[in-house]
Amino acid sequence: MSHISEARISRLAHLVVDGLREANIAEFPNEPAALRDIKKVLAQYFSREVAIDETVRRKIQSLSRPVPPGSREWEVLYRKYREEELKKRRDR
Repeated sequence: MSHISEARISRLAHLVVDGLREANIAEFPNEPAALRDIKKVLAQYFSREVAIDETVRRKIQSLSRPVPPGSREWEVLYRKYREEELKKRRDR
């Protein structure tokens, strides 16, 4: 997983604001502040996802025998280790 660009985060934030407004779920009297907050949350989310991905990939690479990326076994291990990492981070 690679780093998501600021431009993409900005685009997603605008889509969130537009979607919430169009669905009559929320109003934004201070749209710049709302966009800033949404961008911050999205950046934190994607940063966490990148960190988890890197941790899981390192864990798979550190196994005593190589597991080829893209193989069924690699995919199973990735999902398993990712769930473990998510649980660890939730429990903190």
